[in-house]
Amino acid sequence: MPRTPLAALVLLTSLVTPLAPATAAPGTASPALVRTPALDGRLFVGACYQPVDRSPAQIAADIAVMKRAGFTMVRMGDLSWDSFEPAEGQYRFEWFDRVLDQMHAAGIKVILDVPGLPAPGWLHKHYPGVDIVSQDGARRHAASRYWDDISDPDYRRRVTALAEAMLTRWGKHPAVIAVGYDNEVGSSPMSYSPGVKQRFTDWLRQRYGTIEALNAAWATQRWSRRIADWDSVDVPYGDGPGPNERNLDLHRFWSEQTIAALGEIDAVRARVAPQLPAISNLWPEAGNKGFDFLRSWDRYATFGALGFYPGDAMGAAFQVMMMRAGSPRPVWFNEFTAGGGGDYGTPDRSRMWAYFGLLTYAQTFLAWTFNSHLGGEEQSLFGLIDHDDRPSWKVDEFQRIAAEFRKVQGLGFPRRGTPPVAIGYSFQTNWLLTPPPGPNTMKQYFVGNYQDQAKAAFQPLFEDNVDAAVLDPAHDPIDGYKLLVLPSAYVMDAPLAAAVRRYVERGGTVVMTGYSAKADVTGQWFDTPLPGRLSDVFGLRTSAFYRAATPLKVRYKGETLTGTDPYYEVLEPARATVLARFEGLPGDPPAITSNRFGKGRAIYVAAAPQAALLRPLLRSLYDELGIARGPVTPPGVVARRVDGRTLYVNTSRDAATVTLPRAGRDLLTGSAVSGTLALDGYAAAIVE
Repeated sequence: MPRTPLAALVLLTSLVTPLAPATAAPGTASPALVRTPALDGRLFVGACYQPVDRSPAQIAADIAVMKRAGFTMVRMGDLSWDSFEPAEGQYRFEWFDRVLDQMHAAGIKVILDVPGLPAPGWLHKHYPGVDIVSQDGARRHAASRYWDDISDPDYRRRVTALAEAMLTRWGKHPAVIAVGYDNEVGSSPMSYSPGVKQRFTDWLRQRYGTIEALNAAWATQRWSRRIADWDSVDVPYGDGPGPNERNLDLHRFWSEQTIAALGEIDAVRARVAPQLPAISNLWPEAGNKGFDFLRSWDRYATFGALGFYPGDAMGAAFQVMMMRAGSPRPVWFNEFTAGGGGDYGTPDRSRMWAYFGLLTYAQTFLAWTFNSHLGGEEQSLFGLIDHDDRPSWKVDEFQRIAAEFRKVQGLGFPRRGTPPVAIGYSFQTNWLLTPPPGPNTMKQYFVGNYQDQAKAAFQPLFEDNVDAAVLDPAHDPIDGYKLLVLPSAYVMDAPLAAAVRRYVERGGTVVMTGYSAKADVTGQWFDTPLPGRLSDVFGLRTSAFYRAATPLKVRYKGETLTGTDPYYEVLEPARATVLARFEGLPGDPPAITSNRFGKGRAIYVAAAPQAALLRPLLRSLYDELGIARGPVTPPGVVARRVDGRTLYVNTSRDAATVTLPRAGRDLLTGSAVSGTLALDGYAAAIVE
């Protein structure tokens, strides 16, 4: 089959600018560098609170309940743009003054959210460019939350004006301790308006420079899709069909628009209220659109933060560590599970997840939500107080969390520092490996889910109670990690390849799996030896790939391992040493190789990421790399040693028994423990 000429790709490489490392806007300080003495070493428990739902009498009663419960923080302002600005340029702030003053009098700190999403109705009526236009050309009025085009210049102008007005008025209010931006940004649908088409075309022109470079990047010679000039560019269909290269650039465009929107609001903070940290409830992995958080987080975030609505414990830990990225600071749960849509709540479950949060570096736990919702899109979502304003048992549970966290605060919590292991994750790879519907052989090549494969690499460490950061090595420094794991690192652009090469040269150990380093920055396969850009680092090349008819079997250190995914690659070692081979496949090809490069080592696993194959390999590296395995626990129980004490959390409904290395005392109950620790379902213990 014809290939894009190498000369064209060389030209393209010189013209395309990869996603740049995060930097602060000119003349401003990066929010990641903001000093936070009022927050350091403290744990915060509270709730998300929408006073727009409440009367003055209810607000006074609500704050009294919060104070009795020992709440120390609330998040307010989100989802309320038209309450602050009911008409363009007409601000009404007095009502919020009173709420802030009451919170301050009660000793409750406030995250002040700039409510850029959703946008108010008047904004859509005055500036129709903010409306979402479907890929079929139909204009959609704002019938659902977040149906706002945040790339629209009028939207951006008005939201930054709102931010300036709010921060000018309340940036120095004694209750306000942090600021957040645009609730769940990343979740708006893509839009296909004429304005978007022009902005996308301008973005492509800036990125590629010439129409020839764009044609090379999009492989338009295939299927007679050449683009004659910039006026002929169409916005790719996010919902398909369409070639994957275009889909990758579509996601990059929206990602950079989102990052720019956040950056513009943060520039207001840096100018008007530079003392406030930026702590926003973001949604970078949202299916609608998302954005590349891991290559940009320190442009607009002082602390990683998220809405924490966990399912399984391992997946929850992965998400939290992704939102922490490479930061040394704790994570904030700006929204924290208290029940759910159609779910009144389960006793002790929120307390369990709060202690689980302590394990995963969390500092702040704000229940979603304080008052139950009587109407709107979250009708029947029960908060801490019921529809008739009676405090539920959940208030008592959060009061218990607050009281216990006051005791453990300072005993190594909130956790800080750098985990020993880093898992490489790429939003670009996720976008490329999740092609839009329509003809695309990627669906036949990559069978699975990239996020699940990344979690499969995280799983052995989670089961061994070993901390692992989830980050993009092209953005965050990785020299401080003892081990770097790259699961299905499909897109190997120049910044990522340079970071991996430098890490190994300087003495680092990297484990990379199959599906890795196949595509360059354009999303097209390399026409050089694979793994692209790193073949010499790993001391091999790999071209052929197959799927076995039966589960993969690997002979490693005298043990036969049985895989869960049939995909495998045929490795051709040049300098690499074979550590393990596949059994039962033609020629017993290498399954795991290791190559010395510079002062370090590059290990390649010729299969998809899967815990069954990675677990024994990673464990074999612990002692050599100085990685301490965590406490041994039964399934469902997670644990970490923190400042000489061990925190155990039973994430299961069922009781569990933990074997202890020595006798001790549970600080939460004051009880002595010896030999074994009995944990009820959803229970926690801190043993010293």
